Amino acid sequence: MSTIAAWILFFLGLAHIAFGIVKFRKHIAHAISGGFINKFKETEAYGAFWFLMSGPPLMLSGQIAVHAISVGDFYALKVIGIYTLVSAVIGVIAFPKSPFWGMVVLAPLLIAAGYGVQF
Repeated sequence: MSTIAAWILFFLGLAHIAFGIVKFRKHIAHAISGGFINKFKETEAYGAFWFLMSGPPLMLSGQIAVHAISVGDFYALKVIGIYTLVSAVIGVIAFPKSPFWGMVVLAPLLIAAGYGVQF
């Protein structure tokens, strides 16, 4: 189950990128056609940029968690789980009706795996 939780984190990042490209395609196309530099300063375009840019760190965290599980690096799992939990709690406080609740569920699984709990 801990490996599944780690892969979910990875695919959450991938989904951020895919969904962001579809949802914000007009902003992305406008930025690319305009030379890209300094083209995300509008409020909605700014949000689109950061939504897309959150994908790679999520993927990285998931990939590191998968690797940590495979080599038994419990410390790395705890750290990833704690960072994920803190980010998720802040996200839920800022946006109560948001998908951050999924990370609130996912993070304790990674933290538990970091303490050697197998499920």
